[in-house]
Amino acid sequence: MSILRSLARTKSIEQSIRDTDEPGHQLKKDLNGFDLIIFGIGVIIGTGIFVVTGRQAAENAGPAIVLAFLIAGLVCGLAAMCYAEFASTVPVAGSAYTFGYAALGEFLAWIIGWDLILEFTLAASVVAVGWSGYASDLTGVPTSFDVGGWTVNAGAILIVVLLGILSTLGTKLSGRVSMVIVAIKVGIVLLIIGVGAFYVKAANWTPFIPEPHAVPAQETSIGHEPLTHVLFGLEPSQYGLWGVITAASVVFFAFIGFDVVATTAEETKNPKRDMPIGIFGSLIIVTILYMAVSAVITGMRPYAELNTPAPLAEAFRAVGADWAASIISLGGVIGITTVILVLMMGQARVGFAMSRDGLLPRGLSKSHPRFGTPYVMNIVTTAVVAVLAGLVPIGTLEEMVNIGTLFAFVIVSVGVIVLRRNRPDLPRAFRTPWVPVLPIIAALACAWLMVNLTVDTWIRFLVWMVVGVAIYLAYGMRHSRVGRAEREGAVTAEPAGGGSTDG
Repeated sequence: MSILRSLARTKSIEQSIRDTDEPGHQLKKDLNGFDLIIFGIGVIIGTGIFVVTGRQAAENAGPAIVLAFLIAGLVCGLAAMCYAEFASTVPVAGSAYTFGYAALGEFLAWIIGWDLILEFTLAASVVAVGWSGYASDLTGVPTSFDVGGWTVNAGAILIVVLLGILSTLGTKLSGRVSMVIVAIKVGIVLLIIGVGAFYVKAANWTPFIPEPHAVPAQETSIGHEPLTHVLFGLEPSQYGLWGVITAASVVFFAFIGFDVVATTAEETKNPKRDMPIGIFGSLIIVTILYMAVSAVITGMRPYAELNTPAPLAEAFRAVGADWAASIISLGGVIGITTVILVLMMGQARVGFAMSRDGLLPRGLSKSHPRFGTPYVMNIVTTAVVAVLAGLVPIGTLEEMVNIGTLFAFVIVSVGVIVLRRNRPDLPRAFRTPWVPVLPIIAALACAWLMVNLTVDTWIRFLVWMVVGVAIYLAYGMRHSRVGRAEREGAVTAEPAGGGSTDG
C-alpha cells in the first residue's frame, strides 16, 4: 500500500455511524436542541466579552468594534451552515475531525483533530487561569503559591478537576449545571446592556471608525504584525478599515464554542433536527448580545480608555455604578466556569473519536459503563489542562486559539463541497444553501481572517502542525483501524475524491 493511498483513505459515514454502537465505546444519548443551545451559549460567552471587547476597541477598531463583532459573527454563520450540515448528516463525536475523515481523507482528518486538540486544550487552560484570577480578586484569597521554586496556580487546578469530575458524571448533569450558570451569565449581560444604556454619551461614538494612523516602527516588531502586512509590505497601523478587520480576526476568539456543540452530536437524541437548532440558536443569540454590549461600552467611555484588564467593570466604576461593576466581576467568574467545562467536554470527545479510529491509543476511547461518558479521555483531558493551567506560565493566547479554529472552519467548508460531490445520495436534514458558492465564501473569509493574525501566531501554529505530522507518521498511520481493515481485505477504502467507502 502506498503512503499516499494511506494518507488519502477515507472512513465511510456508514462505518462511522456503526462504530457508535460498539460495546464499551458508546456514548449515552441524553441531549436535545435546548441543551445544545445552552452548551453553545455557555462556552461562547466567556472571557471574550469581558476582556477582548475593550482591548480591541482601544487598539484597533474604536466604536466600530460593533462592526468587528458583526463581521466575525457573519463569518461564523457561514461556517456554521457547513457544520450544521455535517453534524446532522454524520451524528458522530469528533466534530470537524470526523467530518474531515469522511470527506477529505485520514491525513487531513488527523491534522484537523490535532488542530482541535490545540484549540480546546489551550483555550481551556488559559480560561482556567483567568477564572483563578477573577476568583482571587473577588474573594481576596490568593490562588497561586510558590512550591519548591514552582508557582502553582491552585485555583486553576481546583476548577479544572471539579469540572472534569462533573463532565464524567454525565452529559445531562453537565447540561443542567450549565443551564443554571448560563441563565446567570445572560442575566448579567442583559444588565450590562440595560443599565449601561443610561450612561451612554453619543459623542463617544464619534468618530465611529477612527482615522487610521501608522504605528511607529519602534512600537512593533515583525512577529507582532499581521501576516498580510508582511506579505504585502503594508505599514503597521491602527484604526481605519484595516483596524476593524484586524479586530474582527481577534474578537473571533469571543465566538469560539458553536463548533464545540458539534462534538456532542453522538450524544444527541435527534441530531438531524437538534444540531442545526443548537448551532444556529446559540450563535444568533450571542452575536446580538455581543454587538449590543459593544455599542454600550464604547458609548459609556471613550474607546481609548478601554484597554484595561476589566474594561466592562471599570466602565461602570467610571460612571459611579460600583454596584454594577461588582456584579459584572462576579459574572466573569460564573461565566468562565461553563467555558472551561464545555471546552474540556469538546476536547474529550475529539480525542475519543480519534482513539476509536485507532489514530490514538484505543484505551482512550473507553466509555463509562454507567454514565455513558468518555471517562478515560476525560481523565486525560483533565490532567493535561490542570498541568498547563496550574504549572505552566501561559500568556494571552487568544490568537493561537483563533488560528486553530479558523483552520478547522476552512476544512469543514471545503468538506461540504467534497461530500456533496461524492455522496449526493446521503439524506441531509439540513442543507447548506448555494453550494459550492457559500462554502467557498466561508473558506475564503476564514482564510482572510487567518492571514490577518500575527506572524508569531503563524510560526507557533506551523510548529504544532509539524509535530502532529510526525506523530501521525510514527503512530497513527500504522494503527489506523481503517488501514488495518484495508490491509486485511475486510474494507476497501477509496482515496478522498474517489467516491465513498463503506467498511
